Amino acid sequence: MRKTLPLLITLAMAGCSFTPDYQRPEAPVPTSWPTAARVGADGTAKSAAMTTDWRAFFPDPRLQALIAAALEHNRDLRIAVARVDEARALAGIARAERFPTVDLAAQRAASLTPADLSGAGRQLNSQRYDVNLAVASFELDFWGRVKSLDDAGRANFLASDYARQAFRLSLIADVANAWLSLLELGERRDLAQATMKSREETRMLIARRRDVGLAGDLDTLQADGAFQTARAETANLTRSHAAAENALRLLVGASPALADGGKLAQPGLIADVAVDLPAEILLVRPDILAAEQKLIAANANIGAARAAFLPKIVLTAAAGTASAGLSGLFSGGSGAWSFVPALRLPLFDAGRIADNVDLARARKNIAVAEYEKTIQQAFREIADLLAARSQLAEQLQAQEDNVTAQSRRLVLVEARYKAGVSSHLELLDAQREHFAAQQSALTVRRQWLSTAASFYKALGASAEGDRPKE
Repeated sequence: MRKTLPLLITLAMAGCSFTPDYQRPEAPVPTSWPTAARVGADGTAKSAAMTTDWRAFFPDPRLQALIAAALEHNRDLRIAVARVDEARALAGIARAERFPTVDLAAQRAASLTPADLSGAGRQLNSQRYDVNLAVASFELDFWGRVKSLDDAGRANFLASDYARQAFRLSLIADVANAWLSLLELGERRDLAQATMKSREETRMLIARRRDVGLAGDLDTLQADGAFQTARAETANLTRSHAAAENALRLLVGASPALADGGKLAQPGLIADVAVDLPAEILLVRPDILAAEQKLIAANANIGAARAAFLPKIVLTAAAGTASAGLSGLFSGGSGAWSFVPALRLPLFDAGRIADNVDLARARKNIAVAEYEKTIQQAFREIADLLAARSQLAEQLQAQEDNVTAQSRRLVLVEARYKAGVSSHLELLDAQREHFAAQQSALTVRRQWLSTAASFYKALGASAEGDRPKE
């Protein structure tokens, strides 16, 4: 046994495999982006690669504090980390099946046999002491079944860790977008409050003009309607701002102090976005890597299912010492051993093994389709952002030019109204257009900045050192 057992174990660990050779499916997307992939933060073409360090990409200290808090306190991220630990433990369990389990066992067995049942015709009282090292039910992996399960467990662990990375990137981008929305709503609320105050002053002025006969009831009603409209918009934006605060706190997972007064137009809010990347960059996105690892696991499970058709060789062995008395347990001549190889070949199982193979193949086909779909979704996400980035830059410039034009128009109309040349209705129209232009410019600026935050997630490059650890 001493000569045979090591040889059998070596053969088992180096056994053949019935797992199909893994081949990465061709990416079902074009080899280049439909829109020029070289757009900087100012809307012009650039060639520098985008940074992957979130602290460099989001340089504003307030936003950095929120992201750091989210990475520490967000409950969904904690769940994702725990899933990785779970997958790592399961992979370790699968790997342990490739090696024999050796136990140290000590036991005492005693029995009493009645005289009429003993061959000697007298009552027999016997006892036995055993101490041994035992290998229980170790499968010789000639066909690679256990190895395939080990490979599948490792791939599932990697898929779980890549999924955690993908969620981490998504969380960073979501916090940044939630913060940008909060800044937008804060500015729009402040603008609405200033407009409401201005229209209140106008309403009071027209009321005094009516008292002296310089304005009619129509002007008074128009002024009151404009004030009430601004008041309603202020209440609506105040409510939306509070909801945005709550959404941000949920993402962060804590209750951070949210300083007011930030401006979307302030410099250094988000780093310049400059991408000059081939479409193959998709293959290193964590969500795509996770989908590929699931495909690898499904491929390995086919090998394990196929190997179940073949004989299973299981070894049970023990070596130690045995004696009828405790005092003689370690004396000379007390050595004992046992070796029980067993071969099991399935003959009839009502098609269970064949169905397991079909099941493994079907799951691989599902994994292939999910992998390809993930690539297509990622390609569309980046292509949409590239198109939006350049168009939003142009739209923002147009909106800001419109704000400038409406501001000049409002100044002229106010002067004409004071001189009695323009009607109050014309003044109200100029005020409404100016207010709407300012609100629209803030929304477009936030959308433009949001594309930069979304790029950080879409390009999927995780921070340095954030790789799976086995």
